[in-house]
Amino acid sequence: MVGFGLLVKPLDFGSWVSRFLQCRGPFAQRRHPLVDATVVTEIRRCLDEGTVFQGDLLNFRKDGSPFMAKLQLTPIYGDDETITHYMGMQFFNDSNVDLGPLSGSTTKEAVRSTLITPDNTVRSSPMGKGFCSEYSDLFLLNDEVLCQKILSRLSPRDIASVNSVCKRLYHLTKNDDLWRMVCQNAWGSEATRVLETVAGSRSLAWGRLARELTTLEAVTWRKLTVGGAVEPSRCNFSACAAGNRVVLFGGEGVNMQPMNDTFVLDLNSSKPEWRHINVRSAPPGRWGHTLSCLNGSRLVLFGGCGRQGLLNDVFMLDLDAQHPTWREIPGLAPPVPRSWHSSCTLDGTKLVVSGGCADSGVLLSDTYLLDVTMERPIWREIPASWTPPCRLGHSLSVYDGRKILMFGGLAKSGPLRLRSNDVFTMDLSENEPCWRCITGSGMPGAGNPAGVGPPPRLDHVAVSLPGGRILIFGGSVAGLHSASKLYLLDPTEEKPTWRILNVPGRPPRFAWGHSTCVVGGTKAIVLGGQTGEEWTLTELHELSLVSSLV
Repeated sequence: MVGFGLLVKPLDFGSWVSRFLQCRGPFAQRRHPLVDATVVTEIRRCLDEGTVFQGDLLNFRKDGSPFMAKLQLTPIYGDDETITHYMGMQFFNDSNVDLGPLSGSTTKEAVRSTLITPDNTVRSSPMGKGFCSEYSDLFLLNDEVLCQKILSRLSPRDIASVNSVCKRLYHLTKNDDLWRMVCQNAWGSEATRVLETVAGSRSLAWGRLARELTTLEAVTWRKLTVGGAVEPSRCNFSACAAGNRVVLFGGEGVNMQPMNDTFVLDLNSSKPEWRHINVRSAPPGRWGHTLSCLNGSRLVLFGGCGRQGLLNDVFMLDLDAQHPTWREIPGLAPPVPRSWHSSCTLDGTKLVVSGGCADSGVLLSDTYLLDVTMERPIWREIPASWTPPCRLGHSLSVYDGRKILMFGGLAKSGPLRLRSNDVFTMDLSENEPCWRCITGSGMPGAGNPAGVGPPPRLDHVAVSLPGGRILIFGGSVAGLHSASKLYLLDPTEEKPTWRILNVPGRPPRFAWGHSTCVVGGTKAIVLGGQTGEEWTLTELHELSLVSSLV
C-alpha cells in the first residue's frame, strides 16, 4: 500500500476534489460515471461541517488508469478557531481496476489523435495511457510567431526554463535576437539602448547578458589606473556617465574654492585618461550639486553651493556638440536653493529633484519635476499627503520605467538628525503620485523585510540594475568602518528582501555618493582615494556586473 499527503486551502478544495475524481484522460471534463456519488456527497457534507472524512473511492492516475484509494480529509484550524487548510491523505493499492467499456462506447478500439511533435513531425498517437503531454497545438506555430508573440513576452528566468522543454525550444532560445526582445520587454527600451550604445558596432551576447545581470554571477571588483589629471585637486564634485564616458564637473577646491571646470574620461580608449574640455558659458563654480545624464550625450546640472551661497539654477551640456556649451534652462517657479540634494532623470526629458539642505541648515522633504525639453519649462512640485522625513545625502534611483526609489541619507528625527536606512518609493506614472514606505523604523506602514539590511548611511552609492533591482554600497556610516559591502533590494517583489552580495576582487574602502557613476548599466565607477577625504582621481575602482558585453 502506498500513500501521499497534501495541504489545500478551503477555497481551493472544491476545485481540487473535482480534479481528484475525474478521469485524467486528455479530454476529461467531468467526474467519471463509475465514481460513487454517495461518497462524493459525504465528502461535501464533511467539508461543510468541518469534520473528518474517511472512505474508499475510485480515483485515477495521471495516465488515466483507475485504482481504488482510501482517502482521509482532516480540517486544520488557525489561531482564531477557523479552518485555514485541509490535510488530505490518500492510501492506494498498486493493483489495476478493470472498469469495462463506458456507456456510449461503440468500439473497443483506442481513440487516436493527430499530434504535432516538437520537431514539427506529424504522427498519430493513442490517447490515454502513453499519451505524451509535451505534444500540443503550440508546435503548430512557426518559429517566428513562437519567438515574437509568445517567447519574447517571458522573463529571462522563464526563458531559461523553457529551453529545457524540448529540442525545438532549446534551439529557439539560443537565438540572440530573441534574447534582445526578452531583455527589452523585461528591462525597457532605454536600458537596451544604453547597452547597445556602449557596445558600439559590436554585437551583444544578449543571452549571456541576461543570465549574468539576472543571477549576478559575474559581479567582481577591480582596480583601474588611468592617465591624465584633474587639477586643481578637489572634493565634493559630481560625476555621471554619458555612454562610456565619465564626466566630472566642479567641486570644492583648496580653501573651499568652488570649481566650475569640466573633465571627461573616455573608457572606450585603449589608454583612458582624464581630459579637460573647453566649454563655453561655464556655470558658476559650486560643490554639493548634482550632475545627471539626460539621454545620449546630454547632461543636466542642478543646484549646489557657490561663492554667493546656495543655488537652484539648471544648466545643460551636449558633449557631442561641435562647440560644447553650457546652456542655462530658465525654469519658472523653481524650488528653493539647496545643496546635498538628490536627483535623477526620467524618459530622457525630465529632471527630478528631492530634499537637500537649504539656508541656515534647514533640511528639505519636497520633490520637484522639470521637463527641460519644453519651450518655457515650468517646475512642478509633486504634491503628496505624506512625505518622508526631511533629509540630505540620500540617493534617488529610477526603476521599472517611471518609479523612483529613495534610500538613506541624514534624516530629521524629532530634534535630532540621524543616519537612515529607510526605503521609499513613488510611481510618477500615477495621476496622484504618493510616497510609500517600503522599509524603515517607525514610518507609517513600514515593514522591516527579511534579510540583513545595510547600516544607516548617507552619501552612499545606489546602482539601478536592469529589471528594477537596486544595489547599495559605500557612504558615510557611523564609526567610519568599512562600508564596502554590497546590498541588493528588489522593490518590485511583494515582500522586498535585503540580500548581501559577496563580490570577489578589490573593493574600495570608501565610496562616497557624488564620486560614483554607472556606465552603460553594466558597471559602476568609483572615483576617489582611500580615506573619503583625499581624492586620487587616477586610481579608480570598477564594479563590473558582467564578464563582457560581447
